[in-house]
Amino acid sequence: MNGRVLGAELKRSAAPWPGLVVLTGSLAIFFLIDGIWWRGTARWTAHWTPMALWTRSWLLYWWPLTAGLGAVYGLRESRSRMTELVATTPRPAWRRATLPAGAMAIPLASGFGLLTVVGAVRVALGPTTYLPLSWLPISLVALLALVAAAVFGMGIARAVPSVLTPPALVLTLLMTCMLLQQNAEDKLPSVPSRLALLSPATAQPRQMLLTLSPSVNLGQALWLLGLLTTGFALLSAARNRARLLAAIPALAGAVLALLIFPADARGTYVVDKAAAAMVCDGPVCVTRANRSHLPELAARGREALSRIRDTLGEQAPTQIRENTELRALGDQRELTGDTVLVDFDDPLIAEASGDGLTRVLVAQGLVPNCAARTPWESGGLADVPAQSIAASWALGDHRLEPLQKPDAYSQHAWENAEASWKKLTVLPPAEQRSRIALAHAAALSCQDERAALTAALTGETLP
Repeated sequence: MNGRVLGAELKRSAAPWPGLVVLTGSLAIFFLIDGIWWRGTARWTAHWTPMALWTRSWLLYWWPLTAGLGAVYGLRESRSRMTELVATTPRPAWRRATLPAGAMAIPLASGFGLLTVVGAVRVALGPTTYLPLSWLPISLVALLALVAAAVFGMGIARAVPSVLTPPALVLTLLMTCMLLQQNAEDKLPSVPSRLALLSPATAQPRQMLLTLSPSVNLGQALWLLGLLTTGFALLSAARNRARLLAAIPALAGAVLALLIFPADARGTYVVDKAAAAMVCDGPVCVTRANRSHLPELAARGREALSRIRDTLGEQAPTQIRENTELRALGDQRELTGDTVLVDFDDPLIAEASGDGLTRVLVAQGLVPNCAARTPWESGGLADVPAQSIAASWALGDHRLEPLQKPDAYSQHAWENAEASWKKLTVLPPAEQRSRIALAHAAALSCQDERAALTAALTGETLP
């Protein structure tokens, strides 16, 4: 490929536009919209694997659009009525196809590469010290998907030179990707789970420890290589027979991918065992991925365990451990009496430091919440008043200290909490300690938390 010709192609044609759309569109979404990608431990700037998954999740839209833009670019010769003239040139067809394919691929690779670099810099400047290699295949497959879509769109436009080809291709791929994405979230189980993995777009990450399984990366790479080969063959084909034979690589890649993909949808994402490995400082343990939290958590955790032991005696938990349990959205956490579970997606823990962190850990140890508290789940917020009562009592406060700043929506709940605090503190000291122990047992049993915990603290009888 002649460098000067390629440079002229990049300057004077529409080839750079897909790469610019992917780069500027993704950056606009990430930086101009305060979305879920800025929340929790799986936010796109927190760790390497979530960064790769977040940038790849937008392929749900960029993949069809890139194919459509490639189709627009592929119609150039038919629009200018130069198809027959170009076909008479002595150069082989595959060499003629190399120039437009390369002109489309280079800006796309550069655009997505720059997006990945921006994300990588943000992660590198953050607190994490864990650098896995599993994020690289995720991003490389995404880059391959974009290039394959563009070249495939060019090939389709060359085979079907109609102004309707680009919008029809975009609409078809977009609807297909959305259907497969819904299946990936178990909304349409009628579509086979393996078929859903043919879409290169990933689900938006919710748990920091999850990564794509190697079989998914390998299968998608084979399928996309087949699609890329088919697109290039269509771009080079001059006869109908060659166009029919061009479909073979894509079909073969899809078949190989379906054989390699995990049979069960739950095998799509696996736990990064290295990231989930525990790092401990005495009785306080966190995952290797969140090791930067350990120094402060260990210091505050020892103080919190001492306060909890003074309150509960032999029934007190003996260790603090980061919660690594995998669960579906809305499922309850599995609680044990000997461990205080720490979830860095919990906004109360994520925003706490110093004495405030000690207070939150004491609250979690005395009245743990079964319902998770994450940026996308708020079920555990119902028992924050009861946790505040227990923590304030254990820390010897003379008045109730809320763990969360009351707002207009929770004003009634905090008024009830103040009433419960007054009822608790007028009881004899031994009875007060007994009430805290009853609230601890009620929380571990995962009953109707708000009612059961309040009743246990105040001595009321549930209806």
